Amino acid sequence: MDFISEALQNYCELHTSEESTVLHQLNRHTHLKVLRPRMLSGHLQGQFLTFLVRMCGAKSILEIGTYTGYSAIAMAQGMRNDGKIVTIDCNEELQSTVLEHVQKAGFEQQITLKIGAALSLIPELNQSFDFVFIDADKENYLNYYYSIIDKVQSGGYILADNVLWSGKVIEEVKEDDQETQAILAFNKAIQEDPRVENILLPLRDGLMLIYKK
Repeated sequence: MDFISEALQNYCELHTSEESTVLHQLNRHTHLKVLRPRMLSGHLQGQFLTFLVRMCGAKSILEIGTYTGYSAIAMAQGMRNDGKIVTIDCNEELQSTVLEHVQKAGFEQQITLKIGAALSLIPELNQSFDFVFIDADKENYLNYYYSIIDKVQSGGYILADNVLWSGKVIEEVKEDDQETQAILAFNKAIQEDPRVENILLPLRDGLMLIYKK
């Protein structure tokens, strides 16, 4: 499902600050060389991440789902100078792409990439976070949320991508469609969690912005 037309999307991007040189290169590289480039955050969402991190003043960020590193670099661009990002992904094949572009962007001291299963690695992180971005396998969204909510500081934020799942969240869901079922369960759990406030934004494939009280 396209939430806005391609023409409107292009208009929005034309009236959004340009990508940095490194993000533009990474965008092109991902579309030319990597499977499923639609997973990339891209220009509009990347700029939103930069702005959001800057507005929050975040300095301790956790990302679950690195892909090729676009969103991590976008967040680093808006982060405080003394900030740090831990980004986790299970795809070792993309590690060299991530590290290459992180270095090109000059963020090798700010961004730490961990390769492995997030649900195994998160308990080993002995720190708290003021911003968490969830953009990994949808079937584990609730597990990721429950694994990090106690590590998020009061006044911190969680952002989850793909929460509209191409519009499937308002359609009749097949019993074997586990991904859509997982997104629906995640959205419902957030809406009912008294520890947080939330807003679901129809940007690209849907972003759930969550504020921990």
